[in-house]
Amino acid sequence: MLMKILFALIALTVIVPVALYYKSGKTKGKECLLMNAISFFSILGVGVICTLGGGVSALAAGTGAEAGLTVGEGLKFIGAALSTGLSGVGGGIAVASAASAAIGAMSENEKIMGKTLIFVALAEGIALYGLVISILILNS
Repeated sequence: MLMKILFALIALTVIVPVALYYKSGKTKGKECLLMNAISFFSILGVGVICTLGGGVSALAAGTGAEAGLTVGEGLKFIGAALSTGLSGVGGGIAVASAASAAIGAMSENEKIMGKTLIFVALAEGIALYGLVISILILNS
């Protein structure tokens, strides 16, 4: 029953702003898009909390303490996740800049393809370094 209600709410967050957009004319497009984004992500957050809310009760029952997890081990997992995630985001930003510059340079001169691939590969190395650091954190 809950899933049907969530599906209906998510469908309404898409249908209602689009209908308002066409009804009010195309002058209020930015407000409609903003309303659509806010309502969609709020309903999505509520859906995630409702569907995954039962997983928290297992930790509240004390299974984490029984398994032997300490605060230090929890911080170790958070550190590994942060190093992997942030290096992935940084690598993505670097690859976006390097790849667009490489495509522009290759459009002018096709002979420099190898040099441009080196710069793109160096940018991808940032994410690999983050993965290595997270493996080192988890193994310590």
